[in-house]
Amino acid sequence: MFLENAKKAGCIEVICGSMFSGKTEELIRRLKRAQFAKQKIATFKPTIDKRYSDLDVVSHDSHSISCTPIKSPSRMLQIEPDVQVVGIDEAQFFDDSIVDVCQELAKRGVRVIIAGLDTDFMGKPFGPMPGLMAIAEDVQKVHAICVRCGSLANHSHRLSDSKKLVVLGEKESYEPLCRECYYKAIEEDKA
Repeated sequence: MFLENAKKAGCIEVICGSMFSGKTEELIRRLKRAQFAKQKIATFKPTIDKRYSDLDVVSHDSHSISCTPIKSPSRMLQIEPDVQVVGIDEAQFFDDSIVDVCQELAKRGVRVIIAGLDTDFMGKPFGPMPGLMAIAEDVQKVHAICVRCGSLANHSHRLSDSKKLVVLGEKESYEPLCRECYYKAIEEDKA
């Protein structure tokens, strides 16, 4: 009887890594498992991300799950009371208020699963991701494969000359590189 009435404690899970490392694929996998377990989910992404679909979170290998595009993280606090799992893709594009929003959702008993780039194209911590990793119960760093040497890749090397922080793109704009190849590429870019 006690277990039937007990409310499950919330938690925060972060999936991070470079471009092409499978972050969104892992987010979708976890969300679909929750659906299979008959848990009610709500999925969000920033409105800026329109690469594959306006209304779906889509991985590079074309797996998808429906979502709500939002401008402000505070919109996530308007979920229905029976939502048990919240998925967030491309979290690096949100402002720092996402950290407090995720804390509030977890406090409500919601399992919050976040996917995002941990570093930008310059190799610096990206947006709210360090704050999200700090408050998470679980952080999983996933890796791509370096396109130059085949080692594990943890850097997203931008192939264009743009210095803007946010440049949406795919394989034509970025390549995953290991640390050694990334620094070699940065030196080549300067030459």
